[in-house]
Amino acid sequence: MIRFLFRFVGLWLLAGAFVALIIDGTRSIAASRLILTPMAEAWYAAHAASVQGLQAWMERSLPAWLWDPVAINVLSTPLWVVLAIVGIVFILIGRRRARPIGYSSRD
Repeated sequence: MIRFLFRFVGLWLLAGAFVALIIDGTRSIAASRLILTPMAEAWYAAHAASVQGLQAWMERSLPAWLWDPVAINVLSTPLWVVLAIVGIVFILIGRRRARPIGYSSRD
């Protein structure tokens, strides 16, 4: 049951990654230049209070370079890349174990 939930969520995340890729592609074609939606922008549009809470916590608890928007971090990564990686990880967690090869079922 738990494996099914991991695979189900993973497939939905992969579907979301595909939608985000299509949206970025459409925007890029319309603007005649490459446009990628960063994770931070999409998260801020979905729930701004949680982004601000995370920023306050990170500035208090962690080194400053982790929140620096100039530095390469997860929040500046394109949304479709983050969703695809997390989706693939969830699918791999939920996969079935391979049966050993070479053992007879007649024993």
